[in-house]
Amino acid sequence: MSDENIPMKKINEVTWEIPTSFKKGMRVPARLILSPALKQGIERRVVNQITNVATLPGIQKYALALPDAHAGYGFPIGGVAAFDMEEGVISPGGVGFDINCGVRMLTTTLEERDVRPKIKELVEKLYQKVPAGVGVKLSHDPKLARLSRTEFDSVLENGAKWCLENGYARKEDVLRIESQGKMSEANVSKVSEKAKTRGLRQLGTLGSGNHYCEIQVVKPGDIFDEDIARKFGIVKPYQVTVMIHCGSRGFGHQVASDYLRSSLKAMQKYKIPILDQELASVPIKSKEGEDYFAAMSCASNMAFANRQIITYNVRQVFSEVFRKDEDKLGLDLIYDVAHNIAKIEEHTVDGTKKTLMVHRKGATRGFPPNHSEIPQEYRDIGQPILIGGSMETGSYLLTGTEKSMEVSFGSTAHGAGRTMSRSQARRQVRGDLLQRELREKGIYVKGASMSGLAEEAGFAYKDIDEVINTLKSAQISHPVVRVRPIGNVKG
Repeated sequence: MSDENIPMKKINEVTWEIPTSFKKGMRVPARLILSPALKQGIERRVVNQITNVATLPGIQKYALALPDAHAGYGFPIGGVAAFDMEEGVISPGGVGFDINCGVRMLTTTLEERDVRPKIKELVEKLYQKVPAGVGVKLSHDPKLARLSRTEFDSVLENGAKWCLENGYARKEDVLRIESQGKMSEANVSKVSEKAKTRGLRQLGTLGSGNHYCEIQVVKPGDIFDEDIARKFGIVKPYQVTVMIHCGSRGFGHQVASDYLRSSLKAMQKYKIPILDQELASVPIKSKEGEDYFAAMSCASNMAFANRQIITYNVRQVFSEVFRKDEDKLGLDLIYDVAHNIAKIEEHTVDGTKKTLMVHRKGATRGFPPNHSEIPQEYRDIGQPILIGGSMETGSYLLTGTEKSMEVSFGSTAHGAGRTMSRSQARRQVRGDLLQRELREKGIYVKGASMSGLAEEAGFAYKDIDEVINTLKSAQISHPVVRVRPIGNVKG
């Protein structure tokens, strides 16, 4: 992107500020955390969207775009904004359509040499047990296939805790999920019947887009902090891990659609000025705002449960393929973190502690050591952060830092971030050829469709190493381990 007509003040080597004078109505500056290389490639639309966010009532400090930022709906993906609870707004576009899309990571006792000979069998069986694709439903689990509406309501209100009570989770799993897998603000009466119908049979499924269940390996030289890695259960090179990336499926999409419509109508009543209808917002303390937050919390709980049930099925597949009890294979959850969500949190603004509504759109929490919301076993090292790359390049495990509380409301990036649209990627590569190429590189990928695979080609994403190095330079995340894909089920 050319800097022409965009005044950007250099705060440090990777932070740039656009002043309130840039656009009429901006209440706070916009900040972009970008290395020089990432800054060169940032879309003009991202600048337009993040400066639009800076005009919303009650916004605090600044609107923030992270290194993976790319254009989204209303907010850029990779956007963070925090709002005063009394004067601020809540925006469905600031959370997104896939509410609580998130990532979790499991360790195993296996090494690459154990898994390579069985990678095809593993991926094929995972594809059967963890359905992927648009509108796909889970059919092989009798309990979930017959789940009643009343029981689904219980999932929506209890999240991963429902999974624990119904045999889909270990006790330690729930402790290692953001918010322990349950947002207590959930209220099923605020969710439409259409949303419930769409989500009822989708627990335990990946869906489409960039969602995946990936088998990964820690290569020599990819452990950057051995002490912290060991605390997470990563103890040696060639160790195999599993990463799961998905969200609230059609349920969350319907909740977002319902409340975007109602927010647009309600804005007229509250006389909220916006520069883009996609930023439809209502006061946090209004009935409409409270209703949306309650419904969004239901979708978040559905997503926590969804990833937990997928984990249950992953454990079954590994046990079946390796003919061992799952406990002997490890398959321990490191952490599960959300990256499309709004949360009520306490942050310091101008030296004063304030309770804020923090919107993270394609951004995750990155809380520092000793934060009360981190599991006790990780309290001394900081919150685990999971940042996914593409199915060709690999992903990262990091920890949160104290600096993130000062710089980014305790937030960090969620992935590599796209460099082009899905349609553009499809025009540049055929899915079947990409699949063959990946298999020749030692990455066994199976997708729900060839067009879907083409959309997820590595060249459609930013350089994940550049993103991670930018976060490190900004001191808002501490890299611990890189993992590289050897097998992948794609949505």
